[in-house]
Amino acid sequence: MSPSMRYRVVIPVLDQLHYTAQCVDSLLASGTPLEALLVIDNGSRDDTPQWLAARPALTSVRNRVNLGCGGAWTQGALLAADADWVVLLNNDVLVGPAAMERMLDAADRHGIDVVSPALVEGALDYDFAAHAAEFAGRLNGAVRRGWFHGVCFAVRRSVFETVGFPDTDRQLGGREDVEYLVRCLRHGVKVGTVGDALLHHFGSITQKALKLETGQADLGDRQHFYARLGMGWWARKRFKAERNRRARAWVQGEQQRYGWSMHMHREEGKWTHARYL
Repeated sequence: MSPSMRYRVVIPVLDQLHYTAQCVDSLLASGTPLEALLVIDNGSRDDTPQWLAARPALTSVRNRVNLGCGGAWTQGALLAADADWVVLLNNDVLVGPAAMERMLDAADRHGIDVVSPALVEGALDYDFAAHAAEFAGRLNGAVRRGWFHGVCFAVRRSVFETVGFPDTDRQLGGREDVEYLVRCLRHGVKVGTVGDALLHHFGSITQKALKLETGQADLGDRQHFYARLGMGWWARKRFKAERNRRARAWVQGEQQRYGWSMHMHREEGKWTHARYL
């Protein structure tokens, strides 16, 4: 590993080896260097440990217990001290051409310190590589300021020094990204989503598997989450309403200008625009 790198990609995994292998292959095919990848195995019980062990050039860490998403993110960020950026990435994704570099280049141009790429979620029943190239060409330079998503967000090293690391509280149960977003905004950190890069997200595969295994409808405590944010009932209502209002405005503006929006769903062979965050 070089003494200093522009970015490291931290990928927390829990079982779902098929998606992990697909994600790693996609990153490498997109031009991300192998030495920039760091897989955090949160106690997988499938063939993930053996798959990682057979690839010593792929840096990985195995936890005996599941630290949760926030715990793995923070662990990865601490281990990636050699990088200017830490990219926190779900394993159930495919990345477009040069997605990591294009996303960070856009962040530098726009003065953004926490950045996400545009996102398609749902069925992979289309030519993703061709679509990603056309999408990035159309939406090159587009930006949503004030929002990033938890599927993939890159954090500039200085942000950890300003606001700290993602919350490791397991009771958040999948809301760690929103908690970190709110904390960044309260500290005046410039965050955004850019159209220069695109990811395909198959859709919270690990969380769905955990819900099926445990029988839980929600892996976290919603009331606890809002309490961590210091929001009462009325503040919660305003928070959600404002997020949805902004999402609808973004979609309308992007659709009118580009024909696509930065957060889309693929359903039954058709594109739909995600109007809620």
